[in-house]
Amino acid sequence: MEWLNYHHLFYFWTVARAGSIAKASQELRLAQPTISNQLKTLEASLGVKLLERQGRRLVLTDVGRTVQRYAEDIFRTGHELQLAVRGLPTGQRLRLVAGVADVIPKRMAALLLQPAVDAHPSLTLVAREGPLPQLLASLAIHDLDVVIADVPATEEVKVKAFTHRLGDCGTTFFAAARHAGVKKGFPRSLAGAPLLLPSEGTALRRAMDAWLSSTELRPELAGEFDDSALMMAFGGRGLGVFPAPRVLEDEIRAQFGVQVVGRVDDVRQAFFAITVERRLRHPAVVAVVEAARDALFGSGA
Repeated sequence: MEWLNYHHLFYFWTVARAGSIAKASQELRLAQPTISNQLKTLEASLGVKLLERQGRRLVLTDVGRTVQRYAEDIFRTGHELQLAVRGLPTGQRLRLVAGVADVIPKRMAALLLQPAVDAHPSLTLVAREGPLPQLLASLAIHDLDVVIADVPATEEVKVKAFTHRLGDCGTTFFAAARHAGVKKGFPRSLAGAPLLLPSEGTALRRAMDAWLSSTELRPELAGEFDDSALMMAFGGRGLGVFPAPRVLEDEIRAQFGVQVVGRVDDVRQAFFAITVERRLRHPAVVAVVEAARDALFGSGA
């Protein structure tokens, strides 16, 4: 079994944090050539390049970022060990950096991530929203711990990632009081009714279009929205009927003052956690996945 030289790893970690060998040499009180040689030895033992020159700057390679992240965990844990042995509080907070695909309703994202906070009260949660390809690129370089999405990672995106299905639920249709009549005779009553939908290309829009086509319903398209929260807000103002995940029924009715006019099991909305690890290790991510499968979607919503 090959053993990792933790002295070499510590020098690398210090350089990565300091941003240069010169600054690291001052912090470690070692000559720059000594640190450079130790870094070369570490790279040789791992068989990879960890740092590379870009002009006058020394930057981490993709593999270097991965090694830096592991080194951060190793030396933070070592520091906690020292404090624990001395009977002192560690003062370390668990950190979760989650990417949320911008097509996910914000209330849905909060519902999915809340178990991480509940399971780890001292958690530092960092949530970043954006297009899925952009989030997956950040995941690949370990800037994110997990990505919450409405579709699994596909081979079209050149990122090595693993998809963990959280679950799926049916779709509920909501409307303000002025369109409450749609409830009678639903779903046939949707024919000719004003309907608000997410933008084309989203998973929910594709599912909605397929369902409307199969049922031969022809509602009036009253609005298309990139932001689901904006769609719900206009629905609450009476612009039209709108769909949303069934698990959000109570929250949507309370926030937007709308009522349920119908439910459709054939239009399923699925949610996924995407990570770079096949086997989940991050305790906060584990809490998210287990809560979604056991409690949120476990009843077959």
